[in-house]
Amino acid sequence: MTYEVWLPFPADDLEGLPAGPNYRYWNGEQDFPADPADCAFYVVPYMKSSDVSMRPLADMTSVQVVQTLSAGIDHVQPGLRLLPEGVRLCNARGVHDASTAELTLTLILSSLRGIPDFVRGQDSEQWRSGFRPALADKSVLIVGYGAVGSAIEDRLVPFELARVARVARHPRETARGPVHPISALPELLPDADVVVLITPLTEQTKGLAGADFLARMKDGALLVNVARGGVVDTKALLAELESGRLTAALDVTDPEPLPPGHPLWHAPGVLISPHVGGPTSAFYPRAKRLLSDQLNRFVNREPLRNVVLTTGP
Repeated sequence: MTYEVWLPFPADDLEGLPAGPNYRYWNGEQDFPADPADCAFYVVPYMKSSDVSMRPLADMTSVQVVQTLSAGIDHVQPGLRLLPEGVRLCNARGVHDASTAELTLTLILSSLRGIPDFVRGQDSEQWRSGFRPALADKSVLIVGYGAVGSAIEDRLVPFELARVARVARHPRETARGPVHPISALPELLPDADVVVLITPLTEQTKGLAGADFLARMKDGALLVNVARGGVVDTKALLAELESGRLTAALDVTDPEPLPPGHPLWHAPGVLISPHVGGPTSAFYPRAKRLLSDQLNRFVNREPLRNVVLTTGP
């Protein structure tokens, strides 16, 4: 049987692809490379809007697998209702661990050590010296302790932290210590100097870092959001930033992209990066290895990796 596979990379750029399928290149262009009805395995273009990602779904009547290149699936989830029953949705767990963990450490260290202020001082030729907070001896709380959360802790280990607390949807034990349920947040938040959000955006986590969550954070604490903008209540965060009680480092915002004139741009104590946790040189080799492995599994009828849901009635 011949399968149609849609890839956002030219097939020649991927090593180890199985023989047999017809590989079609589509990275969100206006014209489709072939009839979507013949596509059996759809790899969603990376860093494209939901409208682009979902555009072919309604016509993909033969699709069996939808593979994202992001850990989050919120950009395609609304389109799943258009698909036939039994379609497997797979995410890119593991592809972004290194890149996102690196950025998380960059945001934490830059915020604590005042790097944005140094850059502004350099621009104006001002020597802005003085004492700054260190990461050493701090308590860090990771909210959303999955593969990326674990990779973040890997990179925190050398920094002589006082402690790391971990929160996920389900409690469990790890070699490094317990992972607490989300219900434990009220007890854990007041102890954390740095709170890292890396949880998926779901109905349960939308607005998780709202007024009550933020009020429980200790004075002077740093909130780092490398998850999705909607996990944080922007209005509640602005109130805390403008009072000077909290600081924040945000790779994601709500709304996103952050429009000109939005008060977050100039709120005191905030560092903003434009959703760049994933797109680095580390992305391509890991994404290509994942796709080669998944497609070999698909062709050989072996279990796929990272299946997060299967469409049903």
